[in-house]
Amino acid sequence: MNLTCALTVLCLSAGCAAPGGTRNPDREKTAFQTNSPWKPVTDSRADVAIVYGTHDAPDMSFEQRVESWRSKGYKTHYMTGIAWGEYADYFTGEWDGVNHLDEGQVVQAGDTLWHGRMVPYLVPTESFIAYMQQKHIRRVIDAGIDAIYLEEPEFWARAGYSEAFKREWEKYYGFAWRPQHESAENTYLSNKLKYHLYYNALDKVFSYAKEYGRSKGMEVRCYVPTHSLVNYSSWEIVSPEASLASLSCVDGYIAQVWTGTSRTPTYFDGRSRERVFENAYLEYGSMESMTEPTGRKLFFLTDPIEDWPRDWADYKINYQATFTAQLLYPRIANYEVMPWPDRIYEGLFLNPASGERERISRDYSTQMQVMIDALGRMPASDNRVSGSDGICVLMCNSLMFQRGVRHEGYDDPQFSDFYGLTFPLVKRGVPVKTMHLENTAYPETWRDAKVLVMSYANMKPLDPQAHEHIAAWVRDGGKLLFCGTDADPYQRVREWWNQEGNRYAAPSQHLFELLGMPLDAPTGEYACGKGFVGVIRRDPKDFVLEAGGDAEFLDAVCRLYGEGAKAGELEFKNHFYLDRGPYEIVAVVDENPDTRPFVLEGRFIDLFDPALPVLTRHAVVPGWQALLYNLDKVADPTRPQVLACAGGVETEQVGRNSYSCLVKGPAQTTAVMRILLPGRPAATDLVGADGTPLTELEREWDELSHTCLLRFENAPEGVTVSIGF
Repeated sequence: MNLTCALTVLCLSAGCAAPGGTRNPDREKTAFQTNSPWKPVTDSRADVAIVYGTHDAPDMSFEQRVESWRSKGYKTHYMTGIAWGEYADYFTGEWDGVNHLDEGQVVQAGDTLWHGRMVPYLVPTESFIAYMQQKHIRRVIDAGIDAIYLEEPEFWARAGYSEAFKREWEKYYGFAWRPQHESAENTYLSNKLKYHLYYNALDKVFSYAKEYGRSKGMEVRCYVPTHSLVNYSSWEIVSPEASLASLSCVDGYIAQVWTGTSRTPTYFDGRSRERVFENAYLEYGSMESMTEPTGRKLFFLTDPIEDWPRDWADYKINYQATFTAQLLYPRIANYEVMPWPDRIYEGLFLNPASGERERISRDYSTQMQVMIDALGRMPASDNRVSGSDGICVLMCNSLMFQRGVRHEGYDDPQFSDFYGLTFPLVKRGVPVKTMHLENTAYPETWRDAKVLVMSYANMKPLDPQAHEHIAAWVRDGGKLLFCGTDADPYQRVREWWNQEGNRYAAPSQHLFELLGMPLDAPTGEYACGKGFVGVIRRDPKDFVLEAGGDAEFLDAVCRLYGEGAKAGELEFKNHFYLDRGPYEIVAVVDENPDTRPFVLEGRFIDLFDPALPVLTRHAVVPGWQALLYNLDKVADPTRPQVLACAGGVETEQVGRNSYSCLVKGPAQTTAVMRILLPGRPAATDLVGADGTPLTELEREWDELSHTCLLRFENAPEGVTVSIGF
């Protein structure tokens, strides 16, 4: 009798533990987006296949494409662009008999901004909203899909000159369109309208989706995949962002953060360069703080490659940096593991060693599959990142309103007014959080805040109510640091602080008045109730554009951190560390006076190494990251179990002297798995889905960790692994 048959008999006669790895058909923890049908080489074994677009191929309809994923055990959701997409029938008039090509986003020179051939970036008019509702949303719900994602509601800040936009301006403001390049106020009004247009479009399309779904007996969920507010502000794009959480028709977001967004050059200590980990950390953080107080669901996205052609070595390094950054937010445990799997598994990219364009290497695809498995297992946690917590940097959607045009010589190069408040701390190992002005009414927003850092150099408050909440928090013992000259031309735009009886020269004056401070409070520190306010009359960009320019800022933060309620000493270090269940996550920053590595000692599996080696010591040097599985934190260490795998583990069975599981993974990839066992395996069998024994197997035993490493060829249909011991 072979081992597989023996396992079956043993389980029937002696009884087996409940399968620990049985796939949950209702779980929606991991996802990917694809515009292709299921293929053996893209069967990543995440929970959800987000099917992109309603287009039909000559040999396959949209509905058949959806079914191709469902038939392989995937939950199916739907995604399409709200600012662009395959909507040629709308633009050419095929849909309603009206040509809509004048509804593209147009820049001052008269050029339309294109996302692709016959795919302009859109001004979302009422006719386009009706088109989305009737042409796409109905079909998706009719196909039985109950989760809809409308991605990237994007209006370029430099656009705003099309005839469609001019019509929308007059409808919204009640007066004739004004060119945004002529004044700061025009730029502010133009970008505020762009923000409103996509807020309105999403509200109406999602509300329709929910209503139509209910008419079919379905509860439709609606999500917005979007770049972070950090990235959109940096790239000079306007999007509704935080305000969408106030809509009852929005159930959550996907945080679209990846190498392409995070490698945008930034200034620190007078130098402009890529800072991928640090930037990703702030991008993910801005998405978390935007959604957490509202209770919306949030997926974090990573991408093993990016849109721009690079080489595989570059992709791997930056994938690890962004991957680590997302894991440092322990309350988020839902992930989009990749977009566009066809591009990743089948795309040709440069191999710098050979100079040839090649498909993804077996090592990198193995590592990527290990990452997908880890995300599927990754627990949410209340643990905190090491270091001095409680420092929050204030953000607001209006960060996007001052972008796209320069006025009166005022500039914010590479979004440095934001990085001036964050990088001096992040680069010293302080786990800075962001806070959204739109969320200050939620008590949850203030839960962990000790020091709030803010500036109105690059944003403006959209209403006065937020100041009431900030002032109440300070008077109750909070500590606020305000940085800014209030000299930029946007201080003078016609807004609530200088309208309808208000005569403030800058919005900060309204806040200072509520706090009992001088309206033009000079640099210094002020006691306000039980709390304190520090003022630095410099714009934050000065802290990073100049070498050593952050000394005054750091001194003020340290002083406030050590005063009053929740006082403590602000710790500077060169690393971020977090443990989530058995996972140890480390990032060590460079450009820090401390150049020592962060050293972990114990028994670990290195998940960034496709060989899944067992280590007793791991040193992480500046500029690098690590993801380790701590073997001393295994839940129920007496039970045989898979700890890490480059594939999806399903239907585990544990017998008295045996263990088996089904492993599924994409074709043309290598399965590597490390299994905890009570003793050295006596026999190992592999059996294909058709019952054929498989002989190509590598096996290694590690006595220190009591783990067995197996390596074999993945198969979408599954490979049954059976071990006797």
